[in-house]
Amino acid sequence: MKLLMLSAPLAARVACAVAAITLLPSCQRSEAPPAPEIRPVRVVTIGQLAVGDAVALTGTVQAQTEVNLSFRIDGRLIERGVNVGDRLRPGQLVARLDPQNEDSALQSARAQLTAARAQQLEARSNYERMRKLVAENAVSRANFERAESLRKTAESQVEAAQSQVALAENRLGYTRLVSDVSGVVTAHGAEPGEVVGAGRMIVQVATAGGRDAVLDVPAQMKDSMLADPEITVALTMGPKVTATARVREVSPRADPVTGTFRVRVRLVDPPPAMRLGSTVTARIKAGSGKGYVIPASALVRSERQPAVWIVDPGNSTVAMRTVEVKEFDPLRVVVASGLSPGDVVVTAGVQALRPGQKVRLLEAKK
Repeated sequence: MKLLMLSAPLAARVACAVAAITLLPSCQRSEAPPAPEIRPVRVVTIGQLAVGDAVALTGTVQAQTEVNLSFRIDGRLIERGVNVGDRLRPGQLVARLDPQNEDSALQSARAQLTAARAQQLEARSNYERMRKLVAENAVSRANFERAESLRKTAESQVEAAQSQVALAENRLGYTRLVSDVSGVVTAHGAEPGEVVGAGRMIVQVATAGGRDAVLDVPAQMKDSMLADPEITVALTMGPKVTATARVREVSPRADPVTGTFRVRVRLVDPPPAMRLGSTVTARIKAGSGKGYVIPASALVRSERQPAVWIVDPGNSTVAMRTVEVKEFDPLRVVVASGLSPGDVVVTAGVQALRPGQKVRLLEAKK
């Protein structure tokens, strides 16, 4: 009887626990499912095909050919007759070295030539005398041959002395630096009073003739420059002064600091206002074909392929689509295929998207 009285409270507790467990699933089923996450994104709507846009690059006008005028020998510079900006003509004196040493060397070489000619005259006279005596058997054949050998030796010494005189005269002439080109002096490398070495630049001359516009082109544009695009060059301070240009030289090596490639374009009949050193702006048709231009921020990768997120206007969800990129720079991308007019492409917020995700458009541009 005592056992029945103790189990009654326990039975009540068990009944309450069973009832709570039975009611728990019904409570959970009554909660509403969480709303799908909606990501805000910025988009752009694809329009019609765009031809390759014109890219503007700044450069300077330089001569197609620049030469360094220098002495062939060492010496002390005593005169430089031209300065930066002066015009040169062929045969014009540019600079002079101190000619004292070369003049002394020339005098010594001439003295040696005089002595050699005197020995040659004596050797010839002796040879002629021996030739007559040997015909009369008045001298031995050996004496005649010795006289003939001395004559030939004297003649060789005269030829060597003449060569030394010619070399000394050339060195004396090398003390005068004479221009062999026409053009404008763009730089100088030594001042009067300095001792200069052979080959050191005394003045730099931009030769008369063709002119180039020198540009620093981004790596993405290098290949298009090799395709000889249309280029229009205008003075930065006078946009109405223009000239057409053609690519003449593309550097195969990038600048180690800027990563750009040096490109020289030949100016076709440049106006006189495009002087050497002028700053110019070159407008280049970056692409010869057609494509869809989108911001570079819209580009993502899908299995190592370039792709973009496309918005379905019907249910506001996104899907990834691979594209073929024709041109690329830090600001824009030209897509050759994979897009169609009317496609809505996500341009901001692309890294936080997943296929089928709902989005809310913040901006729609066309």
